[in-house]
This record gives sequence, structure tokens and C-alpha cells, in this order.
Amino acid sequence: MDLLKKRIEYKVGQKVKLQLRDQVMEIIGFEPAFIENVITQWENEDGSIATGKFMELELEPVK
Repeated sequence: MDLLKKRIEYKVGQKVKLQLRDQVMEIIGFEPAFIENVITQWENEDGSIATGKFMELELEPVK
């Protein structure tokens, strides 16, 4: 993980993925008081919706 990368301003509705992974997720909210402050949702292989929290530094925008 590159801790020195430029800070990206993420927005609700934006598509992101974890660094070095292919799973595309959508940002659904933020919790500024926590380190893992970006809340995302994605569809699992079995079709169910999953929700997770990640640090901004773990994510990158989907191009």
C-alpha cells in the first residue's frame, strides 16, 4: 500500500476497488470519526449484497 499517494476526494455513488483487486464497489457513505471511514457495497459471487468499511488509502477509483 502506498501511504504517500495523493489524497483523493471520494464521493457517495463513486465506483472504487481495493488496490490490486478486481471487485468493483460503490461508496454509500462515510464515517469521518473512524480510520476505516469509507462505507461501500458490492454484489458477492452468490448475488447477495455485501457492505464493508475501508480506509481511503486502501481504495482507488475505477476508471
